[in-house]
Amino acid sequence: MTTVAPSAGAGDERAQTSNASATARAYPNIALVKYWGKRDERLMLPAAGSLSLTLDVFPTETTVTVDPGADRDRFELDGAPASEEQTGRVTRFLDLVRERAGTTARAVVRSTNAAPTGAGLASSASGFAALAVSAAAAYRLDADRLALSRLARRGSGSAARSIVPGVAVWHAGEDDGSSFAEPVDAPPLSMVIVTIDRAMKAVSSREAMRRTALTSPFHAAWISDTAQALEAMLVACRDGDFTRIGRITETNALRMHAVIQSADPPIQYLAPTSVAAFDEVRRLRAEGLEAYATADAGPNVVALARPADAEAVADALAHLGETTIAGPGPGAALVEPAGGTA
Repeated sequence: MTTVAPSAGAGDERAQTSNASATARAYPNIALVKYWGKRDERLMLPAAGSLSLTLDVFPTETTVTVDPGADRDRFELDGAPASEEQTGRVTRFLDLVRERAGTTARAVVRSTNAAPTGAGLASSASGFAALAVSAAAAYRLDADRLALSRLARRGSGSAARSIVPGVAVWHAGEDDGSSFAEPVDAPPLSMVIVTIDRAMKAVSSREAMRRTALTSPFHAAWISDTAQALEAMLVACRDGDFTRIGRITETNALRMHAVIQSADPPIQYLAPTSVAAFDEVRRLRAEGLEAYATADAGPNVVALARPADAEAVADALAHLGETTIAGPGPGAALVEPAGGTA
């Protein structure tokens, strides 16, 4: 495993006067076995493990520049000042980094998302994965991939998986040290993303998870079923069984949306066109074109297919929304190493 930057060491005064800057790029991941529910919100520990595919499209690029003279952090998202809530999340995350680096120096964070933000296309995962890598480098933390996965998890749970290339399993773990993502061998996979609605969703995933856990009578069953689905998925990946991978993926997605809808008050992420996309994928299977549908917490639908079938699946779904073909992507990484004084 590679380290992202030389460590300044806790309490090292060089970090206090550093003007270091680093840029990282990370890609979203789409879960095949979903993460939905935390058992520890402070440490962002999931109630059950999950498995995903990091994509090669829709990256987030984030630059962190340490500014010792500033009295607060600044966060720009897609060229404009971020909201107070978004900036607060970034500041809380940077506080974790600063604590580990032994500094109080504030930072300027500039981030751009190629995917719609907050629309159920995992922009939070790519965003905090990119922030974890760039902040660790800018603040001179010594962090390998496992440590970066644990760190990214503290910003957004699914960001732990975007640190990892390709298919990744996120272990629920027992504590901060044992909850991280790592690579999993799997057969060749492609995804066809159907962008149905680019608008930011009305209820954030964080709030929806909380509401589901507190009010759904089916939440406990969802957690135990997800743990079983993950074990079955790991076997299917090991065996290279695309059909089994697809069936688990589609079933797990529909069960997640069912439990979300059972919250009080109910939350409905899937739009009528989303349901039509699931129906269309089932029709394709019946006609001999094997694909399986999934959707994260939003209206946009993703079809899992073999690489040789991805273009045909995209053509068949194009009438429902803008289609993008994606394959396995790289893990989060530095674009520009840390520079500036230290």
